[in-house]
Amino acid sequence: MTRTQDIPLLKKQIAEIARLCWERGYIGAIDGNISARLEDGTFLITPAGTIKFLIQPENVVHCDANGRPMDGGRASSETAMHVACYHERKDVRAVVHAHPPTAVAFSLAGISLMTAVIPELVVTLGAIPTAPYGTPGTEELPNSLRDLIRCSDAVLMERHGAITLGVDLLDAYKKMEQIEHNAKITFMARQLGQVKELAPEEVRRLLATRDSLGIKTTNVLCNHCGNPMAKGG
Repeated sequence: MTRTQDIPLLKKQIAEIARLCWERGYIGAIDGNISARLEDGTFLITPAGTIKFLIQPENVVHCDANGRPMDGGRASSETAMHVACYHERKDVRAVVHAHPPTAVAFSLAGISLMTAVIPELVVTLGAIPTAPYGTPGTEELPNSLRDLIRCSDAVLMERHGAITLGVDLLDAYKKMEQIEHNAKITFMARQLGQVKELAPEEVRRLLATRDSLGIKTTNVLCNHCGNPMAKGG
């Protein structure tokens, strides 16, 4: 059963993460959505059409496992993405969807971030796969994500944004920050010259350090999962 004392705390944390995403420039106005799953499989999510930096804990909507509001609130129009994440990954307790501008720009330009170039990212998330385009607000979008979220904690969505999965809200937010930080570095490197990928042997050596570092993220390079529709650039 849901521990009722968790709900007020999680609502407060969702509002705080929403404001943090806005302050960091990962979302603008009503963009993006954030959720946290409770022990009974229901989840809390940001409301539809609300400016994220103005969200208060009492605005957060409680939904059943299929995304239907349980408290009379109006859940985000992209609730189906969160439902897909929770259905595909039983280990996930929080989801952050935002529009980190540098990472989104890569998808608009048709340039894949499925490259092993930054050691810290290789060890943690691995690389960032891109899901094929799906119309926002329809079932196309969550369906475009399903294969990739099974094997990656961070996915870029073509022409739309990014979604990150975590063991808690801070973990999911942290991965969103990783996406944009590494996209910025890659963008600047491309302006300076050719970006050289790490050699396969070095990637294997980096991945071998994960156990000793206690890193348990679902790493797209460890499980050899990629996006066949991602474009090179």
